[in-house]
Amino acid sequence: MPNEFPISYIEPVFRPPSEAHSLILPVTNGCSWNHCGFCEMYTQPQKKFRARDEAQVLEEIRRCGEQLIVQRVFLADGDALVLPTRRLLDILCAIREHMPGVERVSSYCLPRNLRRKSVEELRELADAGLRMAYVGAESGDDEVLMRVNKGETYASTLDALQKLGEAGIKRSVMILNGLGGSTLSEQHADNSARLMNEAQPEFLSTLVVSFPTGEARFREGFPDFQPLSQTQLFVEIERLLSALELRDTVFRSDHASNYLVLKGVLGADKERLLGQVRQAIEQPQRAHLRQEWQRGL
Repeated sequence: MPNEFPISYIEPVFRPPSEAHSLILPVTNGCSWNHCGFCEMYTQPQKKFRARDEAQVLEEIRRCGEQLIVQRVFLADGDALVLPTRRLLDILCAIREHMPGVERVSSYCLPRNLRRKSVEELRELADAGLRMAYVGAESGDDEVLMRVNKGETYASTLDALQKLGEAGIKRSVMILNGLGGSTLSEQHADNSARLMNEAQPEFLSTLVVSFPTGEARFREGFPDFQPLSQTQLFVEIERLLSALELRDTVFRSDHASNYLVLKGVLGADKERLLGQVRQAIEQPQRAHLRQEWQRGL
């Protein structure tokens, strides 16, 4: 069929907010870890993890080149970098051959999937077109990471971020506001800031931990979790921002899950951002907060 879209998707499909105008190219289905207590993205039966057929992916790239004008490509699903380097290079080379107008290729990245990839391999991927990796660090605190069954530690996340940086791949890191609940909030903020200070990522964003289908799965590993109130979420963000010592990191807290939209560059805009957060704590009626109906995932 001449008008048939050249890519076959298994719904639902997820991508970072900044990839809204990118071509979503699935090279895997689901997530190779898929045990995080807070994440419901790939829990449906049809999203069971598998690598997609290589010939099919390469054929879809060829057909996209014939039918579409593309500037950015996002490799889906949850962690495309789990694929062997050789296979990723074949995909990136095919994108370059069939879609020469592509300026950036990006992907989600689990830190665990870089343990067996060397900096040299990552440099090959960067040279072939991989420009950015979205790393869901979620927290820099080992106790929080253990409670939520992340399968990572401070050290494993830092190692992955440093490898990516050394290879010339930009890092966009996500921290989950409220992930430690009231009991672990302070150490969650402090150690997340410590992780970011050591890694110095190019991009940092915060999202609010959310449970659209309920907390049962999450509480299996974190039974005494006490969610933060709106004000407590802001107090945690203030603590995080206060401890951050970033030199040139684009900071965004504008995801739909956030009550307070924050945008700036750290550290140049640190005091302004802290002022916005403190106003939300002390004078929430003047802080232009999102209403509950405006929030979501």
